[in-house]
Amino acid sequence: MSFAWPSALLALLAVPLVVGVAWWSRRRQRRAAVRVTSAALVRAAVPGRSRWRRRVPAALLLLGLAVLGIGAARPQATVAVPASSTTILLALDVSGSMCSTDVQPNRLTAAEKAAADFIKAQPGGARIGLVAFAGIAGVLVPPTDDTDALLAALPNLTTSRGTAIGQAILTSIDAIADIDPAVPPTGVDVTGDPAANAYAADVIVVLTDGANTQGVEPQTAAKQAAARRLRVYTIGFGTTTPAPMVCDSSQIGDGPGGGRFGGGGPFGGGGPFGGGGPFGGRGGNPLVADYAALQQVATTTGGQFYSAKDAGQLQSALADLPRAITVTHEHRDLAAWFAGFGGLLIAVAVALSLWWNRVRHVPTAPATSTSP
Repeated sequence: MSFAWPSALLALLAVPLVVGVAWWSRRRQRRAAVRVTSAALVRAAVPGRSRWRRRVPAALLLLGLAVLGIGAARPQATVAVPASSTTILLALDVSGSMCSTDVQPNRLTAAEKAAADFIKAQPGGARIGLVAFAGIAGVLVPPTDDTDALLAALPNLTTSRGTAIGQAILTSIDAIADIDPAVPPTGVDVTGDPAANAYAADVIVVLTDGANTQGVEPQTAAKQAAARRLRVYTIGFGTTTPAPMVCDSSQIGDGPGGGRFGGGGPFGGGGPFGGGGPFGGRGGNPLVADYAALQQVATTTGGQFYSAKDAGQLQSALADLPRAITVTHEHRDLAAWFAGFGGLLIAVAVALSLWWNRVRHVPTAPATSTSP
């Protein structure tokens, strides 16, 4: 909780002031006490009250004044509310390893189905864009609220060589910048404020099954996103269990020389994932997601990392995302609530004090007459 007018908290000084006045008043009353000869007369004249009945109204009065004093400072609460114009860039890995059948029927088909369910589940007002990446990254569908266009693009994904996770993040940033003037493109030098606590409503979701093999490093791209207050949510997909790579004809992209995923093609026979193979490059197993790098990207940008080893876990990870990425934070003024509650406490204190201090009728004995 924060305060719009923190200097108004000085009003809380009224509480010790009231306590001091009450103490001083009671001290004067004791000095001016009148001595009487009969304690019975005092008990009959003064309403009987237990100690807690004397203290409850005073305590409620002080608490009410304290609540009003806090309300005068305009307390505000930061709450999560649905974002009215969220842009979500979904970057999908289409490297050759997505043909692995450790996830049935293969990783690419499972990812397409999970992405389709994710798109259908988004609330109205959210714009979604699709980025596909392998050795390079490109915008498949610019951010749009046209669900049909997004769903129609998913079955057209085809595999290719390499895994450029960092380039996928940079491409996603530029796709967001094209429709959101508040987000600078990657060619603009931006210095992020580490102390800033308000993230942009726009987010990037990266789904990959391998390690970065070429292009810009993921952490370098993550710093670019963090400087723009864009959160990146990462999903590491697939298992570490070797499995045949099988894609249908619509999912297989042409490599150099027209190679395919069978027989002696570029992903078959002679050491396909070694240094001279088509995945070439920087090392790291292209069939296994780099959990450490993906976790680092999410941490740098304020996002979250998910691990999905099968289709069910991937569905759960994507289903969990809307609760985090389609909300924004705003300040709600609580002054009216504090004023109402403080006034209620004071009213109850006055009511109890009047009730317990009311004048009670003291019955008197009937007069008797004496005859001479």
